[in-house]
Amino acid sequence: MATMIIEGERVGAASGQTYEVKNPATGAVVEVVPNGGPDDVDRAARAAAKAQRSWAKLAPAERAGILHKAADHMLAKVEEIAPVLTAEQGKTILESRIEARRFGENIAWFADLADKIHGEYVSLPDTTTYGLVLRRPIGVTGAIVPWNFPLTLAANKVAPSIAAGNAVVLKPSSTTPLATLLCIEALIEGGLPEGVVNVVLGPGTGEAIVTHPLIRKVALTGSTPTGKKVMAAAAPYLKKVVLELGGSDPCIVLDDADVDEAAKAISVGRFFNCGQACLAIKRLYIQEGVFDALLERLIERAKKLKPGDGMSRDSRMGPMHTPGQRAEVEAQVQDALERGARIVFGGGRPQGPEYEIGNFINPTILVDVPDGSRMVTEEVFGPALPVMRIKDLDEGLARANNSPFGLGSSIWTSSMRAAHRAAQELEAGYTWVNALQIAHDELPFGGTKESGFGKEHGLEAFYQYTDQKSVVYGLV
Repeated sequence: MATMIIEGERVGAASGQTYEVKNPATGAVVEVVPNGGPDDVDRAARAAAKAQRSWAKLAPAERAGILHKAADHMLAKVEEIAPVLTAEQGKTILESRIEARRFGENIAWFADLADKIHGEYVSLPDTTTYGLVLRRPIGVTGAIVPWNFPLTLAANKVAPSIAAGNAVVLKPSSTTPLATLLCIEALIEGGLPEGVVNVVLGPGTGEAIVTHPLIRKVALTGSTPTGKKVMAAAAPYLKKVVLELGGSDPCIVLDDADVDEAAKAISVGRFFNCGQACLAIKRLYIQEGVFDALLERLIERAKKLKPGDGMSRDSRMGPMHTPGQRAEVEAQVQDALERGARIVFGGGRPQGPEYEIGNFINPTILVDVPDGSRMVTEEVFGPALPVMRIKDLDEGLARANNSPFGLGSSIWTSSMRAAHRAAQELEAGYTWVNALQIAHDELPFGGTKESGFGKEHGLEAFYQYTDQKSVVYGLV
């Protein structure tokens, strides 16, 4: 049985309760894990507070060295971790290897910043004093992570926090805790001090993290409704929150775009991880002149996305993570069809004995999708792409921005003027111009509108895990 990690110890839940983690491709039980609760969060928070005091006192360069060694140790275990991620989440083994590597690389990237915390010198009107602005660790932070990219999204929160001198109470999704446990165990084996990162499991631990008085900041990746609940629960404590929430990222393709390159990027941007990504192309607006050509290329690429068990060498797209999530996407597609949309590729579930068990679904492309349909007004968290025809950039921008979400966006064009206008006017925290939708460590990442606020990645994320403090020195 897997265990939680508190103060470096492998422990069960205080209640003794457990639950099963199941493989979404086969339905088989992967592992039995502790079903934690508030008592376990309390123990983890106290362990984190104790460890943080010592961790913060280390010279920043020493912290950086420890984190680099820990990251290297974890990266040496990618081939061990990736199959576990595939078994619990469903994604292909190739996608799992990419994600496991990203965890270690993210720790290493922020380790480089650990000894580069900069303050300020401020001259004051009184010639007998001067001011300093210091940056200090917050203390203990909480991280609540979903199931779609459990390692990437955990690292986004853990890495900047511990690099800045904090300690963390981490809650993976209840359905995907196993690979995360392996990653944290590897960091500890590689030299990360015990208690700097603690892992609690079970659906009963999330609210306890948000409301625990020792946890001073909470970072969540999740749905917009969940983000609103976290914000409300944190408000009585005036607790800092970072919310990376849902998205319905628009992509605009103009007549002067490189259609072949656009098709490659859009296919990956929509169907990677079976379309289960907050940051993914979910609404495609194509100008009339290239509509047919681009649609044809997208269909040809979708034909190669064979669904199957993520461990199979032939699979190009794993199953959806849960039956409920598959049913939700199917209902959104059905709503579009009832409103006049047409499926031009895919639809339904794959047929055959290998698909009788598991949450499999075909990649699906639809056209003539009305703006009022659920596929346009809601987040589609699965491999279904609505494609809409536009006359010009004006129409594309207006329809792209007609959404409650504002996470990512993209445009394909050879016009610098059009690209610049889109970068300025698209209401999103990220815009890609003629580029694949990849969030880079070097750039701040976060949404606008109902996609949340706060930043992950970049210097901005690192500094958001510090508090500023003003100090006045008297020259006596």
